[in-house]
Formats: sequence, structure tokens, C-alpha cells
Amino acid sequence: MATSKARLKKLGLDKAKLISAYRSMKTIREFEERINTEVNNGRLAGFYHLYSGQEANAAGVCEHLGEKDSIISTHRGHGHCIARGANVAEMMLEMWGSSDGLCKGRGGTMHVADVNKGILGANGIVGGGPPISVGAALSGKMNKDNSVHVSFSGDGSVNQGTVFEAMNLAVVLQVPALFVVEDNFYGEFTGRDYQTGCDDLRARTEAFGMPVKKVDGSDFFEVYETAGEMIEYCRSGKGPAGLILEAGRFHGHFTGDPEPYRPKGEVKYLRKEKDPLKKFAADMGKTDALSAKDLAQIDDEVMALIDEAVDAAIAGPRWEPSRINEDVYVSY
Repeated sequence: MATSKARLKKLGLDKAKLISAYRSMKTIREFEERINTEVNNGRLAGFYHLYSGQEANAAGVCEHLGEKDSIISTHRGHGHCIARGANVAEMMLEMWGSSDGLCKGRGGTMHVADVNKGILGANGIVGGGPPISVGAALSGKMNKDNSVHVSFSGDGSVNQGTVFEAMNLAVVLQVPALFVVEDNFYGEFTGRDYQTGCDDLRARTEAFGMPVKKVDGSDFFEVYETAGEMIEYCRSGKGPAGLILEAGRFHGHFTGDPEPYRPKGEVKYLRKEKDPLKKFAADMGKTDALSAKDLAQIDDEVMALIDEAVDAAIAGPRWEPSRINEDVYVSY
């Protein structure tokens, strides 16, 4: 669907909200690209699952969420956490294992969390998030706090029994849970068409008894509009809903993945035709809602933020052996 001034007005996207959305996506992109650079230059160790190419998913959903709402993420979770408002500098410290990190350096890339901001955590277990999100949604329903609880999971997760049970339980209990399935065409290294018997993820999710919509995850405005509808459905007390977002990832399953399973030219096509940031900027050019100068200013601010975050992370304090037992047990 073409983006016009009339459509932006209908969606309630004024200049401040557009700036917020673009800043969110740009921050995710530069955070991930810098992680990739630092791994390749040998200054950062470990395996990182990068979100580049899927930024509109996280931004389009999280722009609708309020203080009482929550998200739970996946092993590819940096983007979700940034879109939900996690402190970027503290996230970068976490990547370097610093004791000043968002999770004191003990969570790392796959376990970023900030409960105070409604980020229940990234999750290294495929399909581990939806059951937790349903529990949070049940709590919200019992407390009558008008909250919505979002689980992000990949196309590979939909073959996990935990996800099926969570969807079924959410319908049975009629809780305000939104199941966001991010279809990036691969479950780790296995193509979606091979790993999944049913080639219609929307139909299979709908079979649990909830409304489900599917949109192009590379288009922020498509995601934002549809996510808003689904979130409002959940918030109105009608029960759970689903959202299937198709957007290919620009990198491999992890940093260093040689990607022999991907067709030749696929990534080049995605970067040229399906880049959420380029599409957003093109739409802004058509509507004059944000100028090229506005976007360039955000770009500069984000790059400065990432540079400062990396410098702080490299210099940040590390754990002392004497503190090994801290935060292991809860004292009541």
C-alpha cells in the first residue's frame, strides 16, 4: 500500500512519531552492523544473531506499546530490546561482558532483559518466549490493567510444542497476548519450505481460534498499521491475536555463518529491494513528512551514540573473581 500524507494522518503518525520510528530502526541497524564489525576485527568474541533487515518488525510493533505492556524476545533479540527502549550504552556494555552492562554482563547477547521497561528478556531457547508471555498476559488480565503482552518468535519456533501449547492456552484463557511470528525464511540454516509441513503459517496459527494477519515486514507502515489493529484487539479484552511478519535477514544465522544454504544473490536482493530503512526514507521523500536533513541528523546522532557506546564498553569494568557468587541466590 502506498504511503501518503492522508495515510500518515489516518495512522496518527505526526513528525515526532515518525522521528521516533526512524530513530528506533536506525539505532537497531547501526548497533547490529557495529557488532558485526567488532566481531570481524577481533575486538568482540562470541556468536551474535543479527537483526539487520528486520528492523521494521520491532519498531512497528513496539511503537504501540505503553508502560504496562511487555515483550519477550528471541536469540535474535537486540532489535526488539532497542525498540522497546532498552538503554543502548548498557546493552553494548552487556555485549562486552562488563559488570556495568544492562544485566551486569551475565546475560550477554541472548539474554538481554530490563523488566522495569517491560522487556522480559531475550531467550536462547527456540520457542521459549510465548509460554512466558502468556503467563504475563494472564497476570495482566487478572489485574485488569489493560496491558498487552507480546512474544516475538521466528518461523522456526512454530514447530515447537511449547508455542502450540501457549497459543492454545491463550485462546482458552482469553488473555491479551499477541504472538508475533517473524518469518525470515530460515530456521537457523534450514529453509522454511523444508522444515515446515504446512506452508501457510497464518492458517495454522488461526486454527487455534484467534485472528491472525500477515504483512510485509520490510514495510514499517504496513507493520505499524496492522500491529496497531492486533494490539487494540488484544487490549479490548477479546483475547489473543497473531501477526506474521515476513522480512529476510541481511546476515547469516550468526556472525561468521558462511551461509551455503542461501540462494546466490538473495542477500543482495534483500538489501536493494527490502531494506526497511531505505523504504521508509523513500516514503518520507514522497510525503515530505520528514526531510532528508531530518533523516541525516538522526543518522549522525545514532552513529555518535553507537561510537560512544562501543568506546564505553571496551573501557567498562569487568567482573572480579571475588564477586562470582553475587546475584546467584535471592535473599528474602
